[in-house]
Amino acid sequence: MQSVPLYLSEMAPPKYRGAFNIGFQLCVSIGGLSAFLINYGTEKIAGGWGWRISLSMAAVPASILTVGGIFLPETPNSLIQHGHDIQTAKTMLKRIRGTDDVEAEFTDLLTASEASRKVERPFRKILERKYRPQLVMSIAIPFFQQVTGINVIAFYAPILFRTIGSGVSDSLLSSVIIAVVGTITTVLSMAIVDKLGRRALFHIGGVLMFVPQVMIGGVMAAKLGDRGGLSEGYSVLVLILICVYVAGFSVSWGPLGWLVTSEIFPLEIRSAAQSINVAVGFFFIFAVAQTFLAMLCRMKAAIFFFFAAWVAVMSGFVYVLLPETKDIPIEKMDAIWRKHWFWKRYVNGGENECEGIKIEMKKTMTSS
Repeated sequence: MQSVPLYLSEMAPPKYRGAFNIGFQLCVSIGGLSAFLINYGTEKIAGGWGWRISLSMAAVPASILTVGGIFLPETPNSLIQHGHDIQTAKTMLKRIRGTDDVEAEFTDLLTASEASRKVERPFRKILERKYRPQLVMSIAIPFFQQVTGINVIAFYAPILFRTIGSGVSDSLLSSVIIAVVGTITTVLSMAIVDKLGRRALFHIGGVLMFVPQVMIGGVMAAKLGDRGGLSEGYSVLVLILICVYVAGFSVSWGPLGWLVTSEIFPLEIRSAAQSINVAVGFFFIFAVAQTFLAMLCRMKAAIFFFFAAWVAVMSGFVYVLLPETKDIPIEKMDAIWRKHWFWKRYVNGGENECEGIKIEMKKTMTSS
C-alpha cells in the first residue's frame, strides 16, 4: 500500500499514468474475487475444514509478490535520491519512456531530488504552509474512501445478505457477483481515466454510489423492518443496487483514492505524505470494521443513509478543492496548486524557492 502506487506513478508516462496506477486496484479486485470464489467453493466441503484451504491459499499471491519484487528495477527518482550515477538514472528514464528525448523530464527529476536532499525531517516539512494542500489530501482522501461504506460491503456482504433473508451459500454467491462487478468496472476505469480525467470519474462515481445507497436504505426500511427478511424480488433488487454502488466505487474512489494521492506529492515529502495516507486509510478500515455490526444493529436501514451522506460530502469536497491532475508530470504537479482558487494562497509563497533550485540545477548541468 505504501510503495506500489508511488512506484507505478513514478514509472508511468504522464499520458498513461492513470491506467498504469489503476492496475494496482485491478489486482486488488482480482484478489478479492479469487478469495470469494475460494470461500464459496470451500464452504461446501464436508466436515467443516474447508476454511484451512481458504486461509492457506493466501500464501500463493504472497509468494508471487515476494519473488516478483526481486526483479523490479528502481525508478529514476529512487536512483537519483540514493546517490547512484546520474547517467544510470537517465538511462533508466530513457528505457521506460522508450525515447531519448527526456531532457526536460530529467531536469525536473534532478531539481526535485536536489530539493529532497535538503529536507531532513519530511514529517515536519509537510506541516509547512506551502504543503497544506498535500497534507489535507493525504488525510481527507483515505478518510473519504473508507466512509463511502465500501468495506461494509467487502467485509460483511455475506452477513448483510443473511440478515435480509438469504442462506449461507446464497450470500456467498452474492458476494462473488459483487466482486465480479467490481473487477469489470475497475477495468473500465483503467480505460477511461486518462481520457475523462480524475474529477469527472469522481463525480460519476459519487452519483452511482449516492443513489443506490439511498434506495437500499429506503427498501430495507420499508420492507425489512426490525424482523424477518425480504422477499426474493426485493432481495434481488437490493443485490442489483449494491452492484451499481460497487460499480460506482470501482470506477472512482476505489482506484482514484490511490492514484491521486500517489501523483500529487512532491519528492521531498512524498514518502511522508504517502505514509500518512496509508496510516489514515488503515485506521478507518479498522474503525469501520469494528463498528459496523453495532451500527447495523442500532441504525438498521439508516446506516445506508449515513454512508450516503458522506458520499455527498466527499463529492462536494472534490468539486471544490481537488484540481485536475490528468496529463501533468508528477514533478510539475505543484503548478496545479498555484493556479487553484483556494490553495494558491498557501503554496505561492514557496514558488521563488523552487525556481531558485531549478536555476541552480540548470547552471550545474550546463557547466558539466
